[in-house]
Amino acid sequence: MSGSDHPILSVVMPVYNEIATIDEILAQVLASPEVREIVVVDDGSTDGTRDRLAEISDERIRVILHPVNRGKGAAVRTGFAEARGDVVVVQDADLEYDPAEYPVLLQPIRAGLADAVYGSRFLAGSSRVLYYKHRLGNGLLTFLSNFATDLNLTDMETCYKAVRREVLQSLDLTQERFGIEPELTAKLARAGARIYEVPVSYRGRTYAEGKKIGWRDGLKAVWCIWKYGVLHR
Repeated sequence: MSGSDHPILSVVMPVYNEIATIDEILAQVLASPEVREIVVVDDGSTDGTRDRLAEISDERIRVILHPVNRGKGAAVRTGFAEARGDVVVVQDADLEYDPAEYPVLLQPIRAGLADAVYGSRFLAGSSRVLYYKHRLGNGLLTFLSNFATDLNLTDMETCYKAVRREVLQSLDLTQERFGIEPELTAKLARAGARIYEVPVSYRGRTYAEGKKIGWRDGLKAVWCIWKYGVLHR
């Protein structure tokens, strides 16, 4: 690591049809002094996002294109493999999570306490009030994941997971869609990674605003919890 007090941060940004928000989220991430690079992985966008990304010339941004849509997990795995920083964090392109909170995520790693830090939407902080059933679903998935891994997380499904790169790139991740969240959690637990949680704010989107996760992804997450947390223990 380049220095425990000042780890260099790689931001992996999976993108699929985010033309409405891509400029704003890139500006927010680049405004953070923590960031060395952004690895943008466009997962087969068809709404003009690719054309916009082609116009960007900032040397801190690397753009990787998937020929077809494969899923968030596939995009995240591509970004993980390409990341060069000391610490890697996933940043969705939809403005639900605030890049100004990167220092909060990095603090336990800087202190030498953690290998991975989860930004929990449910510990504290401000959050947009949205779907009650989603909150119940998140709680159930976190409960099942915790039961399988013997962790005590409050928000397993959070996008904000900051992980030391050498730990992250030692994991054999395989999921193509949203199953990447329980898979990563189970494999970090199995590797003995020191995991911390910190509170983060959350500005969730409605489906009308472009939210993509659905009930089928919840069922797949349950299967992934069983597969990686129990069968492969």
